[in-house]
Order: sequence, then structure tokens, then C-alpha cells
Amino acid sequence: MEAALDKESKTLRRGWTTGTCAAAASKAACLALLSGEFPAMVAVTLPGGQRPEFVLAVEETGDGFAKAGIIKDAGDDPDVTHGALIMSCVRRGAAGSGIVYKAGRGVGTVTRPGLPLPPGEPAINPMPRKMIAQAIAEVAGPEGDFEVEISVADGEKMAEKTLNGRLGIVGGISILGTTGIVIPFSCASWIHSIWRGIDVARAAGLPHVAGSTGSTTELAVADHHGLPEIALIDMGDFVGGMLKYLRDHPLPKVTVAGGVAKMTKLAQGMLDVHSKRGLADLEALARLSEDAGAAPELVQRIATANTVSEAFTLAGDQGLALGDRVAALAWKTAARVLSHPQIALEILVFDRDGRLVGRTEFTPSSHSDPLSLSETS
Repeated sequence: MEAALDKESKTLRRGWTTGTCAAAASKAACLALLSGEFPAMVAVTLPGGQRPEFVLAVEETGDGFAKAGIIKDAGDDPDVTHGALIMSCVRRGAAGSGIVYKAGRGVGTVTRPGLPLPPGEPAINPMPRKMIAQAIAEVAGPEGDFEVEISVADGEKMAEKTLNGRLGIVGGISILGTTGIVIPFSCASWIHSIWRGIDVARAAGLPHVAGSTGSTTELAVADHHGLPEIALIDMGDFVGGMLKYLRDHPLPKVTVAGGVAKMTKLAQGMLDVHSKRGLADLEALARLSEDAGAAPELVQRIATANTVSEAFTLAGDQGLALGDRVAALAWKTAARVLSHPQIALEILVFDRDGRLVGRTEFTPSSHSDPLSLSETS
């Protein structure tokens, strides 16, 4: 594959989305339905104009249908659908029906509002649908009437490793892709999952969502507020990505919850809190502890701690509310992104065991400072 990118001095192969594979399989199946023969190679046009070619892994014809399958190659991206068999079964449709999409086995069905497709529709996203329609038009003309059923072998099991269940997509994976190309470690799919989670929560009329950096934090914040699963946003390290989308798609209340290390990084102005984006500044944390009244010996021990977790343990042993200070600064970082008078923002800081060690109160994110515990107790 020609397309590649360099990450940490390694050349990584790009791959193809499920949408690209579905379009190529649909084109091959349609051609076989019309001519009785499958192509040796099938090419499709991507949104950016590229024309990749694919070898068919499945070829089958029967009474009124033709089916083709393509093995998805995600390149060097750790994609749960890498190696999946994406199949398209094409049949003639009723006159004037255009292209009708069906969810075969392993492809999900939308059950909740707020997604790009209405409830009841197969989870074949708008861009893949456009690509499939264009691919079919290349062999059948733009006015063809066909039923296109997309299926994915073992798609139900793959979906268990995605956020589809939380988004209300049941029965399998989604057929995705906006460019048709998978860029290794681009994190685009995660960002889009965050956005779709917010869309679903808004469509359900929820007043409150909580973004969490990990599973322990998510369980803790759900228990703390009694939130339903649909209100929980798996933001991972992408605090900024979640907040920027909420700024333009607001809800009344937003909680940002995370472990001590990631919330310390947020407090220090980092909106991407992945460990590879930079480490928390323990010397700055020590100065913060000094501002909170820590004795010089404790300040020095925090500055030389091995980890943020150790620093918090040291502070906790001395009864120092370091978590509340971190939460207040993290609130300021997050509020600068939201800056919305109708969004009340809260920060919760949890330790690795899910215990709450720092927080702010809900405060309109257009304010300059959060309400502290002392101000509200």
C-alpha cells in the first residue's frame, strides 16, 4: 500500500474503512448480478478521489442475488475490525425504489435518536451509503433500483469491543468511514464516538453527561451521581475534544471526571491528557501543595515523588486537600474551552480505587472560578 505515515520513527501502513470495503463488495456483487461474472479486481472511488482496488474473498450467486466479500485491511491501526470479512448481497429492487440498505448478520441497527441515522435504520453511515451508491452507479447507472444487504462475519462479537451498545446500536458493528482510509492511531474513531454519545444523550433529553478518562472513573462517577449508561461519555484522554463539541452542542450540566494523574495534567493546562503528550509537573504540584498550606518537608517529598498517585497519597496522609486544588485548576482549564453560560461544569478527581479525592461544585462555565467546597458547605 502506498499510503503510509511515520510515527515514532516507524513507518505505519494505512488501511481501508468498513465503508470502503462495503462499497467495493457491493460494486462487485452488483456487476455479478447484472453480468453473471465477478471481476478479478474491483476498484472504488474514495471521497478524496483515490481509486484503491480489492481482491474478492467471497463470490456467490443464487436465485435473484449475488454476494461478494472483502477482507478488511486496517493497515497498522489496532482496529477491532481488522481482518473482518465484509460482505454485500445485492438484489434487484422495486422500480423507483433506488438503493435500499439492509443490515445483515453482524451489522447493527439504530434504536435511539441522535445518531446520523434514524431509529430502525441499519448502521451503515451516510458516507458509506454514498460510496456504495456511487460504486453501484459505476456498473448499473445512476437510476438503478437495488437492495443492498451488508453483513460482517462475527460482527456481533466485534461490537462488544465498541461503544455501539451504549449508543443504542444493537446486533453488530457500524459501517463507518468519512474518507475511506484508516490512518493508524489517528484516534478519529474515538473522537467520533464521543460526539455520537453526546448526540444520543441530547436526543434523549438528558440534562447531564459525565466524561470519564477510564473505566474505574466511569464506574465511580456513575455511582456518585446515579447516572444511566447513556449519560456516560468515554472521553479517554480527549478532554478537549469532548468539551469543544459540548460547547457547540450544549447540555445543562457537564462533569469531567478522571484519575489523579490525568486531572493534574488538565489542571496544568493540557487538554489531551495521554501520557505520551507530556507528564504531569510534580514540581508544580508541589508548589500547589505549598499554596494549600503544606509543610516544607511535605512540599519537598511531593516534588520528588515517583508518581502523581504517590504525591496524592503523601498529601492525604497529612490531611491536605490537594485534590480540591487540582480540581479547581482543572475546572479553569475546562471552562476556558466551554465558556458557556448555560453549561454548568463540575470536576471530580478519583484515586485508582475509585475514591473521590477532589471536586468542584457545578458552576456556569462562563464564570472565572468554580465554587469551592468551602464556599458551598
